[in-house]
Amino acid sequence: MSDVAAVLDASAEALAASNRWLQRFEAALRSCDAAQLATLFAPECHYRDLLAFSWTIRPSQGAEAIAGFLAGAQPTILARDFAVAEGRTPPRIVRRLGIAVIEAIFRFDTAVGSGLGVVRLLADDPARAWVLMTSLDRIEGHEEKIGAKRPSGEAYSRNFGGENWLDQRKRARVYVDRDPTVLVIGAGQNGLAVAARLVQLDIDTLVVDTHPRVGDNWRVRYHSLALHNQIHVNHLPYMPFPPNWPKYIPKDMLGNWLEMYAEAMELNCWTSTEFVNGSYDADNSRWNATLRRADGTERVMHPRHIIFANGTSGIAHRPDLPGLKDFAGEVMHSHGFKSGAGWARKKALVLGTGNSGHDVAQDLHSHGVDTTIIQRGSTTVVSVDPSAKLNYALYEEGPPLDDCDLLATATTYPLLIRGYQAAVARMAEYDKKMIADLKAVGFKYDLGEDGTGHQMKYRRRGGGYYLDVGCSQLIIDGAIGLLQFDDIERFVPEGALLKNGMVKPAELLVLATGYHPQQELVRRLLGQEIADRVGQVWGIGEDGELANMWKRTPQDGVWFMGGGLAQSRIYSKTVALQIKAIEIGLIR
Repeated sequence: MSDVAAVLDASAEALAASNRWLQRFEAALRSCDAAQLATLFAPECHYRDLLAFSWTIRPSQGAEAIAGFLAGAQPTILARDFAVAEGRTPPRIVRRLGIAVIEAIFRFDTAVGSGLGVVRLLADDPARAWVLMTSLDRIEGHEEKIGAKRPSGEAYSRNFGGENWLDQRKRARVYVDRDPTVLVIGAGQNGLAVAARLVQLDIDTLVVDTHPRVGDNWRVRYHSLALHNQIHVNHLPYMPFPPNWPKYIPKDMLGNWLEMYAEAMELNCWTSTEFVNGSYDADNSRWNATLRRADGTERVMHPRHIIFANGTSGIAHRPDLPGLKDFAGEVMHSHGFKSGAGWARKKALVLGTGNSGHDVAQDLHSHGVDTTIIQRGSTTVVSVDPSAKLNYALYEEGPPLDDCDLLATATTYPLLIRGYQAAVARMAEYDKKMIADLKAVGFKYDLGEDGTGHQMKYRRRGGGYYLDVGCSQLIIDGAIGLLQFDDIERFVPEGALLKNGMVKPAELLVLATGYHPQQELVRRLLGQEIADRVGQVWGIGEDGELANMWKRTPQDGVWFMGGGLAQSRIYSKTVALQIKAIEIGLIR
């Protein structure tokens, strides 16, 4: 048999096996037969639902647990018409975490709309699933106004004597006679993505940001900043980046794109606007939200939902360091660092060895600053290329972006751990020399508490790692000094007094010390009671999902968006569909 014939034969068998499993699955589901459903799953199996059966993000493991949940939900959900999705990546045999599987994207209908899912059948036992994911894709009668359902434009086209499109946009933005249904705090990628999704579902949404222009959250950051992951995973909903853009997007290019995106997607944005505080009116299921404009005037609005979309890096954390008040030089947080251009031929200390600390140190060094980086704790360091690219290998396999997003969401916490552990083992091999050289100069290095590297550090604590774009070699070569925080007694006017009695002189100290958790922002803006009710935000929750992210929280009307551009693209739809379902009475 030729190679082409073998591939075609394998593809045909993958399609047939996928359809057989889906037919059996639907039959067992229709009869709500948990025992029969359980036989369709492997002894070790994983399921993740995004709204389709649970109206939340819900993972589970084990055949009996998965089958019991599905059988219990079916009388309400009425899922039916399961079939391999036409026009999507066809079923294929691939290896996931070293396991050969038949991987298929499927579609189905429910009582409220339609869904998409992913199933991974064991290649050597295709009657049983190892992984299943189901997601709500649209609500019947409330579809996104895109493609064939785009607006006709009759509301403003050739409207002689009446308002044209610009008139209507100006009127919509000012909110003279109405309040938004949703108030989004933060006009970065997360705020704009979720606002774009909500607008397509006819949800009146206002985005506010303290910066003067949309995109300034990127523009104001340090001069040399560019994204650390490649462009093909970073597109926003509806509008992919141009095909001629660089693989690693510079910050100002991204900031300008966000500003253009907000205009193109017809988003209502108030810049130079601060969300001062909010209180919840339970009787009317709405918020009393105080906004302060650039001229100092305040307005109280009454949205039903508030989405915190100011990222996982909200309020800068400035630790109480011994003797810091005595330091005679300038102290700034990395959040406010722009460039080392004004510090040439001077001495600087950078406290922190995460991404920001390394990038700030490298920027200072490039401007002729005598720079020393201070390490507070063990750090994971990964080369951007080739190592960090391993985590996005799925997006280089060939399927379209929408299919890759579906495939990427079909992962529960245990599989995530195994996947990162496998990737980190390869990373450590790729970066073997760099790691050894860093350790040789006294750099404290680790691969994460369970060998899961920087990705799980990001999910668990939002820091503790560096994606290397050149600073590591500068440290290895001694061009940037390395000092351990444990060797510092205290700060003194001249710099850092070491425990051996020597002084490390400095005229600048940059605190690359991270940010307060989101709970602190909630406490400051909504009060201690609501902060306590909401609980942990970001980090790993009890179910293995990111805590309180992209789903309903214990406080009605409070939502959180966070993460990179890929996460904002994927989960903005999850948030928007939940809010739409609440607004039309499908869920409470």
